Amino acid sequence: MKKVKLDIVGLSYSQTQSGAYALVLGEVTGRRRLPIIIGAFEAQAIAIEIEKMTPSRPLTHDLFKSFALTFEITIQEVIIYNLVDGVFYAKLVCADSAGQVKEIDARTSDAIALAVRFSAAIYTYEFILASAGIVIESNDFLFLENIDAIVKDPEAETIPLSGARESSFAQLSVEELQQKLQEALAEEAYEKAARIRDEINKRGTS
Repeated sequence: MKKVKLDIVGLSYSQTQSGAYALVLGEVTGRRRLPIIIGAFEAQAIAIEIEKMTPSRPLTHDLFKSFALTFEITIQEVIIYNLVDGVFYAKLVCADSAGQVKEIDARTSDAIALAVRFSAAIYTYEFILASAGIVIESNDFLFLENIDAIVKDPEAETIPLSGARESSFAQLSVEELQQKLQEALAEEAYEKAARIRDEINKRGTS
């Protein structure tokens, strides 16, 4: 399958759901965006590396990098290779000093946090962008305005979406969900848009 290269174009703190963050990846040669909901720790790890900050003690992803480099292992690329029930699956493509290449399964948020540390390319497949991507008509989607807050919030906990909110989405029709999706995009509520998109995708596979 042909791979599609992605860049990190957004990392935003949720204004409506405590502990939730929206990581937004965008295709390098197009306007499709892939919003992924991630936890507070992984969001902080990505933000710290983007800002080129050095924490007083190494984070888990920094430790992984030091460990890998000590044994001459590098990460060549990250591939988001599957999407099942709204959950993205990723793998690390690693190489050692002898040129042997191995693939290691990883959570997508961890894989991205490592990709930025190794300056590794990020890829996905067309079928994932086709099913979960959101098309942006302008270039106004580049936002990293909440990075400072993310970096300074090490104690934040990941709080799952409340049952009430999940239930409210479940009670809507696909047409109503599509309308809610467009409203969320207009309000730049990307983490909400991602959850609505996941509910729409769930309907398509059920």
